[in-house]
Amino acid sequence: MMTKEQHIGYWINSAEEDWLSVAALQDRKRYLHCLFWAHLMLEKLAKAIWVKYHEENLPPKIHNITWLLSNSNINLGKDRMAFVANFNEFQLSGRYPDYLNKIHAVCTESFTISELAKAKEIRTCLLEILQSK
Repeated sequence: MMTKEQHIGYWINSAEEDWLSVAALQDRKRYLHCLFWAHLMLEKLAKAIWVKYHEENLPPKIHNITWLLSNSNINLGKDRMAFVANFNEFQLSGRYPDYLNKIHAVCTESFTISELAKAKEIRTCLLEILQSK
């Protein structure tokens, strides 16, 4: 049986692996996929935070970062929470082809660089929360 710390470590390690994938996808100009994996990385850090602040060691099987943080009493501030809420759009599970075509057009190199810079900032904030007592 895993301890709470091991569960948190699992989510952090998995998120860091995803962050490496983000860089590789960006290098290959796979911008939509890059943003999807960046969302997945933030989602996993939010799940680590959820585990940290709840008695249960298994987070809910949802993909909404805003919900996970809000239900862990974490508020990153108005602007960052708004970014996270918008960033949830890159969680592609169950999306329809017409939506994917529209979002593909938005995911230019400059847009992706800007979004990743913000995601990196959120990543740093979440990791700081996880390191605090």
